[in-house]
Amino acid sequence: MRRGNLLNTPIAFPVVFFAVTVAAGAVALRYWGTNSVTPLNWTDAVFTSTSAACVTGLSTVDTGRAFGAFGRWVILFLMQVGGLGIMTFTSLSIYLWRRRTTITDRIAVGQALMQDARFNLGGFLVEIVCWTAVIEAAGAAALHCLAPDAFTPFSAVFHAVSAFCNAGFALFPDSLQRWRADWGVNLVFMVLIVAGGLGFSVFVECRQRLFFFLRRKERQISARLSGYSKVVLSTSATLIVLGWAAVYFAEFIGRPSSLAADRRGAVLSALFQSITCRTAGFSTMDIGSLTNVTLVIFLCLMFIGGAPGSCAGGIKVTTFRVLLAAIWSQLRGRRQTVIGRFAVPDETVRKALVLFVLSSLLVFGAVLVLDFTEGGDRPHALVRGQFLEIVFEAVSAFGTVGLSTGVTAKLTAAGKWVVIALMFAGRLGPFVLINVLLGLQDARYYDLPEERMMIG
Repeated sequence: MRRGNLLNTPIAFPVVFFAVTVAAGAVALRYWGTNSVTPLNWTDAVFTSTSAACVTGLSTVDTGRAFGAFGRWVILFLMQVGGLGIMTFTSLSIYLWRRRTTITDRIAVGQALMQDARFNLGGFLVEIVCWTAVIEAAGAAALHCLAPDAFTPFSAVFHAVSAFCNAGFALFPDSLQRWRADWGVNLVFMVLIVAGGLGFSVFVECRQRLFFFLRRKERQISARLSGYSKVVLSTSATLIVLGWAAVYFAEFIGRPSSLAADRRGAVLSALFQSITCRTAGFSTMDIGSLTNVTLVIFLCLMFIGGAPGSCAGGIKVTTFRVLLAAIWSQLRGRRQTVIGRFAVPDETVRKALVLFVLSSLLVFGAVLVLDFTEGGDRPHALVRGQFLEIVFEAVSAFGTVGLSTGVTAKLTAAGKWVVIALMFAGRLGPFVLINVLLGLQDARYYDLPEERMMIG
């Protein structure tokens, strides 16, 4: 691939698609979306549109009060288009990867699809849309049945779409805190969030293996999941359980008074936050009143995110699992990185490392700029405690999570634009970055002389 033609490649299409969607949504929200006679300023309009299209959930205004019926429909549309869009692009990428196509074909998505006669692009896209509609409709129906007064038909659909697309937008000023101890409502949201965060590829494979298991006699062979799906499912489950235990210990066991005041909802609240803080951004707890330990736990989970091919952001659970396996192999002196019964190619390990490092640098750079825009002219004694809040905001934006300690609406105009850029980069960055790097690579058919270097 020639470097000068990088923007003309199919991999640039998702960037253009999301940019146009954000621009159209911002115009609609600014001129026709608000309740007030005074229109939204451009910064808040672009911020809200980006947050909805990139399924993040951060908001500089109260969604339920600031926007009228049309504005809420616009946000609903942006969430749906953003969720379906990223699932479509990344699912196609995963499909090509699992078919062992060449690097050129993985980048030139359209050409590669044409070369695989077994792949029906129309059927693939229809299946994504149909399953999305079925899951969201079921979630909306369940929410309306459980709380018909709060979740009216539109509200139920809005929150079901927001949950499945991992957007985190809520029409209530306190997010979902009023249902903190309601197992029914919490369960619906948790199922929708997890389903949207696993990835369409894993979902379809689980469905296919279940059908094979029920219909065929060779159940032990046909019902096996691929190594990729096993890693996604096992790592996601492990993070949920570990996050659940960590949040419960940090927030309730470490604060006996908090546990005594909310013993009934403590276990449920910790579980819900463990699930939602990796991707969705809904909250049944007041994030601003949590302990620093809990916020640090959230930071780790938000940075990891969900699965590839899903609505979730972050560096993805597969990247995290590969890096853990690589570190463990190095500690044991093993040449190969092993997960389960199979080794991970060195190329995959290098991609995971590059993605982790560049994502970390992106977040660090954003934190540095936000520290400058949000009080860089004041001494530390006057902004004590703000650093953690800014780091939390940056990681939440990059991971397209949407949780905030309450500083989003207080950001300066410059700070809001930094978060806008971070949400956009966090939504498309990991997907586009790897493919762009592949396109920029130059094949080298020789090795340079090696020289030892002291480390540590």
